[in-house]
Amino acid sequence: MTRIFLHGLGQTPSVWQPVLRRLEPELPVYCPSLAELAGENPCYPDLLHALEESLAEVPGPLHLCGLSLGGVLALDYALRHQERVASLVLCATPVTMPRKLLRLQDFLFRLMPARAFEGSGFDREAMRELAGSMAELDFSSQLAELQCPVLVLCGSRDRANRQAARQLSEHLPMARLHWIAGAGHELNTDSPEIMAELLRGFYQSLR
Repeated sequence: MTRIFLHGLGQTPSVWQPVLRRLEPELPVYCPSLAELAGENPCYPDLLHALEESLAEVPGPLHLCGLSLGGVLALDYALRHQERVASLVLCATPVTMPRKLLRLQDFLFRLMPARAFEGSGFDREAMRELAGSMAELDFSSQLAELQCPVLVLCGSRDRANRQAARQLSEHLPMARLHWIAGAGHELNTDSPEIMAELLRGFYQSLR
């Protein structure tokens, strides 16, 4: 059994450390760098394929936890490889990509200086390319197929993902939803203590 933690766009694997320090240390954990998996020419299909290849070497069953981009990848992987996935935690994860928001994000990215992306794993053009390649993703017709336990987490201040959180909890057969009061989009940095507590409870319920 291995726990997989997938970070969001603009984050690096280190953002999970405040959460992981509060979980059981004896269980194996894998936190891949999505930027390293994506390589020099990032696009979503290639990133998903690289993740699939990476996880093929990880002992199962897999307990996937992803935030935002990481949540999209975790959900997509789970739908494609249900036999490998024991549980799923989806944090601030859209079901259908918000195209208007993506266009606004791309506009803002173009205005931001290149140095603003330092330390995020992706440079500005790579981030724009990756985000743009996700515009057509839509998992809404597949949610009922997923037959593993799912914990859906969303910050009370994350307005962009509230509807998606409700949709996930209503249409995934084995899902439960929890709102984290006062938290925004990046739950792993906004509320690591509460997130770790919820993860502990969720994982204990699976035993």
